[in-house]
Amino acid sequence: MSFRSLFELYEIAWMFESHAQQRLAWRDAAEARRARIRAERLAAAQLQAMLDANPSGSLGHAQLDDEEVLRRAGLLR
Repeated sequence: MSFRSLFELYEIAWMFESHAQQRLAWRDAAEARRARIRAERLAAAQLQAMLDANPSGSLGHAQLDDEEVLRRAGLLR
């Protein structure tokens, strides 16, 4: 076998390996996208839970049983 034939075999093997690595990279990227979407949904749910727990809307200065805010929200009459 000549050097050229050996080199062509090497190139073919390298091509298959690089394609396999590219498929792994695509799979990793898809998993990262799914993880990001899950994290964004969880963060949105946590934010909504915080807002539900503090109807006055001022999370840092929320008051329990703020009657005026509860009336404006339609929770009291």
